[in-house]
Amino acid sequence: MAGKTLDSITSQDIAALGIPSEVAEKLHQTLLQIITSCGAATPQTWSRISKELLNPDLPYSFHQMMYYGCYSHFGPDPPAWSPDPENVMLTNVGQLLERRGKEFLGSRYKDPISSFSDFQEFSVSNPEVYWKTVLDELSISFSVPPQCVLYDNPSRENGLSYPGGQWLPGAFINPARNCLSVNDKRTLDDTVVIWHDEGDDGMPINRMTLEELRREVWSVAYALDTLGLEKGSAIAIDMPMNANSVVIYLAIVLAGYIVVSIADSFASREISTRLRISNAKAIFTQDFIIRGDKSLPLYSRVVDAQSPTAIVIPAGGSSFSMELRDGDMSWHDFLQRAINSRDDEFAAIEQPIEAFTNILFSSGTTGEPKAIPWTNATPLKAAADAWCHMDIQKGDIVAWPTNLGWMMGPWLVYASLLNGATIALYNGAPLGSGFAKFVQDAKVTMLGVIPSIVRTWKSTNCTAGLDWSSIRCFASTGEASSVDEYLWLMGRAQYKPIIEYCGGTEIGGAFVTGSLLQAQSLAAFSTPAMGCSLFIIGDDGNLLPQDASGMGELALGPLMFGGSTTLLNADHYDVYFKGMPIWNGKVSKFPSPLISMW
Repeated sequence: MAGKTLDSITSQDIAALGIPSEVAEKLHQTLLQIITSCGAATPQTWSRISKELLNPDLPYSFHQMMYYGCYSHFGPDPPAWSPDPENVMLTNVGQLLERRGKEFLGSRYKDPISSFSDFQEFSVSNPEVYWKTVLDELSISFSVPPQCVLYDNPSRENGLSYPGGQWLPGAFINPARNCLSVNDKRTLDDTVVIWHDEGDDGMPINRMTLEELRREVWSVAYALDTLGLEKGSAIAIDMPMNANSVVIYLAIVLAGYIVVSIADSFASREISTRLRISNAKAIFTQDFIIRGDKSLPLYSRVVDAQSPTAIVIPAGGSSFSMELRDGDMSWHDFLQRAINSRDDEFAAIEQPIEAFTNILFSSGTTGEPKAIPWTNATPLKAAADAWCHMDIQKGDIVAWPTNLGWMMGPWLVYASLLNGATIALYNGAPLGSGFAKFVQDAKVTMLGVIPSIVRTWKSTNCTAGLDWSSIRCFASTGEASSVDEYLWLMGRAQYKPIIEYCGGTEIGGAFVTGSLLQAQSLAAFSTPAMGCSLFIIGDDGNLLPQDASGMGELALGPLMFGGSTTLLNADHYDVYFKGMPIWNGKVSKFPSPLISMW
């Protein structure tokens, strides 16, 4: 967007944007003071402008005038946000590096900001130290500790392939138990889930403490055991992401079963395909999905998919009028099966680290969807990414409009609860003022988005008059971002950073992203994810040196903590490793299928 440089802008130019002349004059005087102090076109200039001059009530055209005026001759990817050294010392990574930076990096360590890239490289070259440190920071508890962090064995013994390494071999764990544990990050009285229903904007926000969540999860886990299913059986969830679905998700994992994640937007044929591939033995669903004044059928789609036994939750209250299929049961009747155990703690089923905990699916737009199992290590990758890259910590309130059928649903559960934060859920469409007001009223501190949602917010201006100042950072995934739309988004929260987050279902998180310890440009990444190495495949099919620039196809280093090792309906090695270039004696990994999984 072309425009005047900052030092050529007049108060009349500002007033021409619809700002009263006396306000325009004050803004111009403040702008001149900033230019005198920092110059007319530096990152420091923009940082001062974004903090001291701009606010959400000013016309967005003025925000554009300031940003593009400051960076009119800067070149590509100017920083829209830069880290403040004092605030960096409050981040998870900043605190860790202040304590142990010299231990990790030796004489290379200077300070958390200037040494962050070295720390990322350290996470790749020293996986034993890095991952043990992060799992300790997360207070992860194993019933049987791992023999080591990484057993790097690329052979295909017994038909199995581990080119991505065997992580935490010998460990036994239950990630749901870890989500429900009391530790130094939380007490039983801490709020862990908050939610609001669309249309109830004037009502108080619903809240659930850790103690209440534990009791709800235990109750569902006991009821699950009355179904007579073998441990390790697959149980599907096809419903909106609300407090009930979070409880059900955790209960399935706690009780030693496998969640089958199905998006509530899918038609019957797509539901049927996923039930068949996963061999699901039961399914949780709702009678309807309520969106505004509309009730969209869901249970009928599940029935048409010829599902196994369905447990049906009424969306609009405690009961529903429809008749259930023979063998199906209401949510109330299901919970009654364990009424005598409601207040008893459920003993978590501890399983090997490589055991499946969740089966998710690719979109299936180009054929049968790939069935991607998460192991018990994958939730730890999700939580570790959130700990490092979004700086989620105790007391944070995390909202990300999503669904358990896509990986960001389970990611949200683990990223929040394993970091001692609160999950914030909105039962309705996230596109309008209702959701925007929920962000304000819930005092959300980390807001995840996809670009199409931001595009709708911007076009309707549905955030007008709302206070999003509690937000510490945004995160974005799923689609290509727009510089102008994300400049608008930052401006709604007094220019808090946006962490771009790109990865896939197969790794439970990102391979390239951003950091609060680095300057962040709009619609751009700033770092490989912790523990990840990236390469470019040149035109000759070989990997370019890591210190060389060039154009080509992206490849990942093979050692990926939490990454998948198998597919239920395809050969994992053939899909992700076969034919890839060799790096340091190890085959690299093809990431392109991952990018479409969000």
